[in-house]
Amino acid sequence: QVQLVESGGGLVQAGGSLRLSCAASGSIASIKTMHWYRQAPGKQRELVAAIQNDGNTHVADSVKGRFTISRAIGESTVFLQMNNLKPDDTGVYYCNAAGTIFDYWGQGTQVTVSS
Repeated sequence: QVQLVESGGGLVQAGGSLRLSCAASGSIASIKTMHWYRQAPGKQRELVAAIQNDGNTHVADSVKGRFTISRAIGESTVFLQMNNLKPDDTGVYYCNAAGTIFDYWGQGTQVTVSS
């Protein structure tokens, strides 16, 4: 089992920055890819960014150039650095850990960007 705890959300004005953290514990050696998803009110959950065990990253076109995904040297914590935030970035941000046969989610952290 893998436990995920997100932190770092909050209220920020447009143009501001936030850094989200996702601390993983448990069977972390079996994790293949870590993801950040977000869900805005009334919308479907969407993939924001991903980082694989080999360090390869993927960032959605909607946040490219503004958001960066990275992980701590110990690799049990993943970060999402969000710069130049826009009101459209508002939503609940979820951390996801995916392995060969499992898929775990954190509880989510709220990000609200005011105009």
